[in-house]
Amino acid sequence: MIAADRLDRTSARLLLVEADGTMRDLPRAHLGALLDPGDLVVANDAATLPASLHGTHLQCGNTIEIRLAGWLSPSAPVRFLVIVFGSGDHRTRTEDRLPPPALSSGDRLQLGPLEAKVERVLDHPRLVELSFEGTRAAMFAGLAQHGRPIQYAHVPEPLALWDVWTRIAARPVAFEAPSASFALDWRTLQAWRRREIGFATLTHAAGISSTGDPALDSRLPFDEPYHIPECTVAQIAQAQLRGSRIFAIGTSVVRALEAAANPDGSVRAGDGIATGRIARGTPLRVVDAVLTGVHQPGESHFELLRAFADDGLLASASTALTACGYRAHEFGDSMLLNRQSLIYRREPSPRAT
Repeated sequence: MIAADRLDRTSARLLLVEADGTMRDLPRAHLGALLDPGDLVVANDAATLPASLHGTHLQCGNTIEIRLAGWLSPSAPVRFLVIVFGSGDHRTRTEDRLPPPALSSGDRLQLGPLEAKVERVLDHPRLVELSFEGTRAAMFAGLAQHGRPIQYAHVPEPLALWDVWTRIAARPVAFEAPSASFALDWRTLQAWRRREIGFATLTHAAGISSTGDPALDSRLPFDEPYHIPECTVAQIAQAQLRGSRIFAIGTSVVRALEAAANPDGSVRAGDGIATGRIARGTPLRVVDAVLTGVHQPGESHFELLRAFADDGLLASASTALTACGYRAHEFGDSMLLNRQSLIYRREPSPRAT
């Protein structure tokens, strides 16, 4: 598919896939008119960190790039799971990047003003646990000074941090942009408000989309922490009581809500960690539809969509996306996929009976 190299809200497209399999190719600007009064939209308000850092492996003097890929522990905010590359930059395709220098536990990295230590090398030479020296505040200051947004070769010019922040970005915890939210603008939010469509947010630490290695990519997404406010949980409960639909803006929202779901479809407020994959056969207890980007079969984001629709419908949607020239990647076009009723039928909450 065509790779979008910049955000273009004016010409963005939206493929609407209904639960019965019918599809419509629309301007994405029509998003504000596609929901019904009483429906609830939930979006991820995570801001994106400058999670790519270049530096030097002090033991051998070779250049290195690390990409922050996961928080190891909420109680230790200077420790990360990271993907490591050798010399080069984003203009080389991720899968063609040189391997990193051989790393061992205790090795030190100089990353601009930051110094970091390899805590341990995991079961892949590109996957390590890393801790930064100093305080959390010093680490964030170093990231702001030296880090760059993670980006890929389809965007040749370096991205600024504001390029990867959505209109609703708040707490900086994501490693790549929760890019489905690029579809949101103030006009759409205003249209939903006028039509009495609810809007709520949660914060989910969206992870990386590609490591450049098929074996590592098969493990994506890594465990990702989230926070769901009490007010969002209350809005979900009210929508469920009305029998209204819940729309997730992006796969990260699906992961958070389904990780926090109780068997009856109610949602727990507070902090949690989304673990494992949502895929074909995963029961969906909360989310009725997802707004997502254009994804390819085999990608972790596409695998999540298999919980919403059978493979035949997804194949038809992929054909339509290609035929209509939809653009892929984080700045690309969108698909609004309604859950097929035969995939999973949520039992009514006791509060609704």
